[in-house]
Amino acid sequence: MKNFVFIILVLFLSVSCKKELVKEPKRLIEKGKMIDIVYDLSLMDAMKYQNPLSLDSIDADPKKFILKKYKVDSLQFAQSNIYYAADYDTYKDMFDEISKRLAVQQRAADSIVKIEEKKAAKAAAKKPKVKTNVNDSIKKPSRRINIDSIRRTRQIR
Repeated sequence: MKNFVFIILVLFLSVSCKKELVKEPKRLIEKGKMIDIVYDLSLMDAMKYQNPLSLDSIDADPKKFILKKYKVDSLQFAQSNIYYAADYDTYKDMFDEISKRLAVQQRAADSIVKIEEKKAAKAAAKKPKVKTNVNDSIKKPSRRINIDSIRRTRQIR
């Protein structure tokens, strides 16, 4: 009898533990689209961090633009974000994929910057260097000029 009660108790606890923390919203954004939205929002935040004035000159709100791009409203995005965040493993997988995409873009941007630096170095090396001759420069007077003597000569005149 004790075993039977113990088995029922274990089954009851296991069933009750599988209860979802957050119910699935009616208009859930699919996982792939959610990753794209969060990726674009991450890029926007990085731009804002690197050059804060770049996004201030735009009259429209960039976050609204991104949500409009994916045809999602802010409430739908917030509810979907809460739903995905309730499942830690899924949410972590999503952000791992986003960080991989950001790393690929970072490497591409770094390689472009290196290529541009090499082009600039080659262009600077091709320009003829202007040599300045020390003898051609304006010579400093060999003796110090006494300011008092100059003032005296001006007063005499």
